[in-house]
Amino acid sequence: MNPIDCQKPTFALTTPLYYVNAAPHLGSAYTTIVADAIARFKRLQGQSVLMITGTDEHGQKIQRAAQASGINPQEHCDRVAATFASLWQKLNIQYDRFSRTTATDHEKIVKDFFERVWNKGDIYLDRQKGWYCVACEEFKEERELIEDRHCAIHTNLQTEWRDEENYFFRLSNYQQQLEQLYAEKPDFIQPQSRRNEVLNFVKQGLRDFSISRVNIDWGFPIPKDPKHTIYVWFDALLGYVTALLDSQQEPTLENALSHWWPIDLHLIGKDILRFHAVYWPAMLLSAELPLPRQVVGHGFLTKDGKKMGKSSGNTVDPVELVERYGSDAVRYYFLKEIEFGQDGDYNEIRFVSVLNADLANDLGNLLNRTLGMTKKYCQGQVPSVRGEEISTAENTLKTLGTDLGDRVAQAYNSLDFTQACEQIFILIRSCNKFIDEQAPWLLYKQKKQTEVEKILYAVLESVRLSAYLLSPIIPNLSNAVYQQLGLDLDFNNLASVNPRDNFEKHAQWGFLPASGSLKPAKPIFPQLELPSD
Repeated sequence: MNPIDCQKPTFALTTPLYYVNAAPHLGSAYTTIVADAIARFKRLQGQSVLMITGTDEHGQKIQRAAQASGINPQEHCDRVAATFASLWQKLNIQYDRFSRTTATDHEKIVKDFFERVWNKGDIYLDRQKGWYCVACEEFKEERELIEDRHCAIHTNLQTEWRDEENYFFRLSNYQQQLEQLYAEKPDFIQPQSRRNEVLNFVKQGLRDFSISRVNIDWGFPIPKDPKHTIYVWFDALLGYVTALLDSQQEPTLENALSHWWPIDLHLIGKDILRFHAVYWPAMLLSAELPLPRQVVGHGFLTKDGKKMGKSSGNTVDPVELVERYGSDAVRYYFLKEIEFGQDGDYNEIRFVSVLNADLANDLGNLLNRTLGMTKKYCQGQVPSVRGEEISTAENTLKTLGTDLGDRVAQAYNSLDFTQACEQIFILIRSCNKFIDEQAPWLLYKQKKQTEVEKILYAVLESVRLSAYLLSPIIPNLSNAVYQQLGLDLDFNNLASVNPRDNFEKHAQWGFLPASGSLKPAKPIFPQLELPSD
């Protein structure tokens, strides 16, 4: 995947605005973890970041879910939106704005935008006939349906026949402009497989799509015709714009777009790719507004190699997962083990095995044993050695660490979290091997104190560098490493990590100050065990 821009002083990114028909699932947790890791890395590099998440709260599906629960739609939305916010807190997600499409400000933004598109002549009234999937909130073509006219995405739901008057958006007017966009900006849709899907869809010819529904109360009325309610996607996508408003700003479209627009990165699941990569840019072109810089669609998650679903009992509750294993464990597994952009699998045995091997053994035990030796051989202080005093010719750790920051930065900017972790853990595992080969305990007995101190400094500094570069993924563990090394940087404190010069200093091998006091060694990550049946 091509790198996202790391030169701009500001960076705005979004997760989807999650639909509140039900509590958050593992897929929505995964997208948000990815977004948070990107945002944290951008802040680490000194960029000013705005991370937007939130909930999409209108539509017939919400209205029906509320009715089924015997409550009104707003109460239903409030309850479910709170479960998303609660899970994000448990996962240590540092979002800046939580956008809700039932907000008063949002209605004003939607009306402003609708007015622009209406005045452009791109909205008209017509009749819509066809098979409708309530779960997708869209009409389906026959070719998109499977047996018994079930939706291909929501396979347990049969579509409903609709014949009603709707307002339509002239998507067909933007066929040529969209094709030109994709040709001129090949990175606009990533990864390549997602881009190809969109190109194939557009090549078949774009059809105008409905932007209103009748006989639905839960939503904003069409300004020109209140008996129609604005269709969920024409409403929901503008939640990204509403989120850009500062609290003291008057809610106008102009104010919302004044600072952070255009969005640098829309991060979504591949099931809503069409809406973000085709409908959304066409709507913005109609309103004569700048387009987002990139739309990235990731794959789906499975459990034990099978599609997740409540009906099959093959689900993973993200709340239970993070409460059992901790936020850093969940973040690390899904970012390291799932190649971003591809479908990925959750398997609890592998989950426990990977975390024990990487975080408890390779990283945790390395720090513990090195601090123990430093206490014994250097009175619990960082050896009085400076990084520049160690030559790459005699020290493999410095050789590996010298350009590690650059390589890991490139991986993060390419959204290749797997590669970032692999590069860092090459250094960590080399540290364990280095200690065994150099045997500082023997050198200490031979009174070769200088050699001992160079060895221990090299390992401590490599652990520090590794923790720094892993901090967008496992911020709590990185904090624990830094604290035991006597360093006061807090990776959960934005003011602490954001100064622009920090990355250049901290991402270089050799930053660890000499002669600093180390804290007592204690495990930073406990050995995990599978739950007993």
